[in-house]
This record gives sequence, structure tokens and C-alpha cells, in this order.
Amino acid sequence: MTTAESASESSPAGEFDLGKLLAERGAERYELHTRHLNHQLPRMLHTIGFDKVYERAEGAYFWDADGNDYLDMLAGFGVMGLGRHHPVVRRALHDVVDAGLADLTRFDCQPLPGLLAEKLLAHSPHLDRVFFGNSGTEAVEGALKFARFVTGRPRVLYCAHAFHGLTTGSLSVNGESGFRDGFAPLLPDTAVPLGDLDALERELKKGDVAALIVEPIQGKGVLTGPPGWLRAAQELLHRHKALLIADEVQTGLGRTGDFYAYQHEDGVEPDLVCVAKALSGGYVPVGATIGKDWIFKKVYSSMDRVLVHSASFGGNAQAMAAGLAVLSVMENEQIVANVRATGERLRSRLAALTDRYEMLAEVRGRGLMIGIEFGRPRSLKLRSRWAMLQAARKGLFAQMVVVPLLQRHRILTQVSGDHMEVIKLIPPLIIGEREVDRFVDAFTAVMDDAHNGGLVWDFGKTLVKQAVANR
Repeated sequence: MTTAESASESSPAGEFDLGKLLAERGAERYELHTRHLNHQLPRMLHTIGFDKVYERAEGAYFWDADGNDYLDMLAGFGVMGLGRHHPVVRRALHDVVDAGLADLTRFDCQPLPGLLAEKLLAHSPHLDRVFFGNSGTEAVEGALKFARFVTGRPRVLYCAHAFHGLTTGSLSVNGESGFRDGFAPLLPDTAVPLGDLDALERELKKGDVAALIVEPIQGKGVLTGPPGWLRAAQELLHRHKALLIADEVQTGLGRTGDFYAYQHEDGVEPDLVCVAKALSGGYVPVGATIGKDWIFKKVYSSMDRVLVHSASFGGNAQAMAAGLAVLSVMENEQIVANVRATGERLRSRLAALTDRYEMLAEVRGRGLMIGIEFGRPRSLKLRSRWAMLQAARKGLFAQMVVVPLLQRHRILTQVSGDHMEVIKLIPPLIIGEREVDRFVDAFTAVMDDAHNGGLVWDFGKTLVKQAVANR
């Protein structure tokens, strides 16, 4: 029995029937998006052959109507940390809805936000308080506001190629021009190269910097600063009375083999930390800005300022229940330990292929956040094909790998960023040896085909034509 059929059977006659609606209109999904939502999304999906129809999902897999399984190595851009429909999270949401709590009265203190904050802070021993919003970009917006207020300074530094969100404040610290173009004027923030302490110090000496916001591992390209850089940056910031904000929206909650990615470097204790994505359990959006006691007490300095920063749906019961269930699963199922072991197995097996394939330049990352970078080949025949792709648009070779992984091997991945020859793997944190074997076998087959002049190059010609047409 499908989910739609189950929902239909449980709906009394005359009431809203979700199962019936999906059964009657579900086949219109791409047409509905074309007519009423972002019309470029279905166009893009049709162009690259990603216009699949997935019927159901569980754990690290999707299934289509024919029963074919697809391995998810994307995890909804990191949202599905525990995979889809984890039974513990699902049960918690049924329980909280069935409890009929007096939620969001605005003038009381419900227990669930306090309990989730307590759990988060247990993993963040140098931090003291939490603000709950609804997304990663909201968590970043809160951190930017708090940093500006408590320092009395207007400017926040960010790193080139950073991604911190797409609302106006977080867009101001977004290091990709493609997202920023056309949305000016933004806030007066300034980019510095990732890992460049001299550039950071030059900006700090101007005396108007409130904070540096940084992803300990950048999602765009899976890049990190050199060893020791983050701790040295923290020391510079504090010397100049500025704050360190760690954006752990994608890297937090075990993704890199520690609860937070900044914990890989001894002595790093950010003043503010932003989390979201995996905290939701894949069900109810939630974001959290976690900070030191003195910061919160300065922002909320009196009863007159009790709502100076708030969110209408922040701390809602469903989101809090999902977050509590996620953290419980992480502890009980030893998710972080699995990430360390499985991530090392996957990264090392892929890294071993760099000697075999001349277009495979580097495999990097931590835990289950892995970047596979491609580069210019040595042999003349492959160089000419590589040059053809690069002349049309940088990043097409990576797309040439992503598409057959889905079409031939039923594995969903993504190119790590615009104009990048990098594939990023951020699978659910629950994957194991079986999924590692499947991915490595499929990736090897695609790379064999690419180096032997196989069918992937026919698709490459299609991508070149599309890139030229879009200029």
C-alpha cells in the first residue's frame, strides 16, 4: 500500500483527503512547478535528465514507481542527516501532534524549547544560550544582528566562496557573486581569502569589524583553511574586540566526524554558532543561533527588549520535538562514530583512484563531507576534450560525471558550486559499507568511461551546446 493510499483510507468522507489529491494530481508535478513556481527548475531538470518521479523514500534511498532504488548521496543539501523518515523522529512528531499542546501562545514558557536548548548546549560546552528560528539563513541573520549590536560595529567579514544563506543579511556575507548580482545594495561587509591571516588583520585594524563569519569547511568546493588558521583567526578577532561566528548549518551535528566541524581544531571556541538542516530530522524546519551568555544578556538587556529579536514560528513544538528526537538518535545509534568510520572508508577508497585517473585531481574533506575535484588531464586526446568543455563553461566535466551516476547507476549527487569542477558528497550520516561499495563501483565505471572516450562525452557535447546557447 502506498502512502497516498494509506492517507486516503484514513480520511473521512467529505474532509480534506491528501491521499486522493496526490493520486489525482501527483502526475502533474512538473507542469505545476512550470506554471506556478520557479519555471527554470523543471527546465533545468529536463535538460540534464534529472526529471525523475520518486514515489517514496526511506533512509538513504528513493524508489520510483517501477521499484528501482536510488542511492541518495546529497541528503537534501544536508537536511536529511538521519536519512528520510527515521522511525524515532517520525514517532516523536506523531506524539507531539497527538499531545495537543498549547503551542506558540507567545506568553508562556513551554518545556520543549528549553529541553532542546539544554541538549544542544551539552554538545557546546563553552556556549550558554540558544535562539530558535526556522532555517539556516535565519540562524545566520540572528548571529549577524547579535554581533553588530554587542560590538557596536557595522562590518562583518566573510570568506571568498562562502555560502551563508540568501536573505538580505546573509546574502551580504555570501562569497558567490552569482547569488549577489542584482540584489544590491547589501550590508557593508567585506570578503577576505579563506586562510589569509594577513588580510584578516588588515581589515581588523580599521576598527569597524564586528565579527568574522566562517564555515569551518566551506560547502562550495569543500575547502578548508590551513591547519591552525581558525584558532589564529579567533585570537586576532578577540585581540581586536571582534567575534568569531561559526556557520555550522551544513557541517554541524556530526557531518564531519565531530559534533561541530570547528571541534577538529583544539582551542577554537566561537562566540556564536549557527546550526540548522540536520536538526530538523528532515521534517520540520528549525534553525538555532547558539551563543555566549554575555552576548544574549546584552541583546536582551531589559524587559523592554524582550522581543527585540524573535521569530513567529521559532521554538514551535513540532520543530523542537524533531530536534530532540534527532539528538537522541545521534547518541543512541552512535552516529558520529559511524560518520568517522564510514567517511574515512569512502574518502580513502576514492583517494586511491587519483593515480588511476588523470582527470581526478584530488579527493578531500572530513567525515561524510567529501569533495572530488577534477583537473586538466595529461594525455593529448583527453586534453583537447577537456579544453572544449572548459571553453564552453567551467564545471561541465563535473556535471558529465553527476548525470551518468544518476542515469546509469541511480545515485544522486551534485556539482559543488557554479564554475567548479568539484562534486560534493554529503550523504545521510547513517550510510555504511554497502553504500560506500555502491558509490565507488559506480564512480569507477563512470571514470573508466570518461577516460576511454565513452558515452559520457556524447552528453558532454550536449552540455556544451546548452552552455553556449545560454550565453
